[in-house]
Amino acid sequence: MANIQYYDVILKPVVTEKSMGAMGEKKYTFLVHPEANKTMIKEAVEKMFDGVKVAKVNTMNQVGKTKRRGMTFGKTAKTKKAIVQLTADSKDIEIFAGL
Repeated sequence: MANIQYYDVILKPVVTEKSMGAMGEKKYTFLVHPEANKTMIKEAVEKMFDGVKVAKVNTMNQVGKTKRRGMTFGKTAKTKKAIVQLTADSKDIEIFAGL
């Protein structure tokens, strides 16, 4: 496995209607590095955002879809999503404050 630093783990937040609805329950969704595990994701969130304590992390792997252009077949990149549940006494994550 590659040497992944904490700032390489979280790629970008997922902004969908479902993920915005889960923010009321202090659940935040991120696209993460495909080789990152749950402990790496937990450490990265706690280091990147001040005052945040992570209760649990759920991950899901999404395989790449097969796409076709004419006679040529290819695959899109595989991705990994993480849903991070914060503790009740934790601060909210600021990047989602204006949304």
